[in-house]
Amino acid sequence: MKDTIQNNNEETNMNDTTPKVVGIGGIFFFSDNPEETKEWYTKNLGLETNEWGSSFEFRNANRPDEINYLQWSPFKKGSEYFSPSKKEFMINYRVQNMEGLVEKLKANGVTILDAIETFDYGKFVHIMDSEGNKLELWEPIDIVFTNMDEKTTK
Repeated sequence: MKDTIQNNNEETNMNDTTPKVVGIGGIFFFSDNPEETKEWYTKNLGLETNEWGSSFEFRNANRPDEINYLQWSPFKKGSEYFSPSKKEFMINYRVQNMEGLVEKLKANGVTILDAIETFDYGKFVHIMDSEGNKLELWEPIDIVFTNMDEKTTK
């Protein structure tokens, strides 16, 4: 009985298309010197970094064979990428059903800063929360990163 309930819950989760946040996709913050910051994190905390920062792999709880990613990135202090927010950070949220979520946000009066952009690794849009924080919403295509990682390790 327990296995049947668990399998039904997993199937429901896999077929869920409710427009919503499903996790954290990235942590972005200002740094006086992003290159030195990346070097410090590599030397002292063992982060493997590249030109964008560091990617953390994790498994999707509902689809354990699927690898997902979280991006950690220092940005040069004063970068316009966080604008119009005045904050020192920006959080990227992983979402499902980007179009449905944007419609919901518009209906709720949320400030949408740009149109949905589509890349080979997912869809993005930026919004403002009620405290003036710019948020990046990302509907990822994680397999692109998995395939890139496999190519670099061969």
